[in-house]
Amino acid sequence: MLTATAMAYFEDEIAKAVVLALFVPLIISSGGNSGSQASTLIIQAMAVGELKIRDWWKVMRREIISGLLLGTVLGLIGFFRILIWHYFAPQLYGAHWMLIGVTVGFALLGVVMWGSLAGSMLPLLLKRLGADPAVSSAPFVATLVDVTGLVIYFSVAVLILSGTLL
Repeated sequence: MLTATAMAYFEDEIAKAVVLALFVPLIISSGGNSGSQASTLIIQAMAVGELKIRDWWKVMRREIISGLLLGTVLGLIGFFRILIWHYFAPQLYGAHWMLIGVTVGFALLGVVMWGSLAGSMLPLLLKRLGADPAVSSAPFVATLVDVTGLVIYFSVAVLILSGTLL
């Protein structure tokens, strides 16, 4: 329901550039996967005693770097996928294919970075609040990263595509 609300907020942008909708599954899955992976690693480290709540700053720094690296790689893959596909089917993305590629690339960078950060911090927060992170983290991370990932994606699209497609 929340992802539908986020998409409805950007309904005008989607109507103007339907091509943006093609990448929604990529954005959602990339953010969700990076968040779930980070969450799993943090929960495992807490379970075996390698990590305490007081280590949150160290975890945050590591996940920002990790998210930045992974997001950059995935962003470049997303961009080059659009670049290569453009040469096989130039009509698919139209005249603004490069801006669409840049949008997808930067959105992937932001979403993966956010997913890694949220996935690593949420278990620590839940533990601090007295909840069991192993039970609670996955649904919270998935929902949080899906919804905010769409907001990040469409916000990047508005910034990059304003004046052209939007």
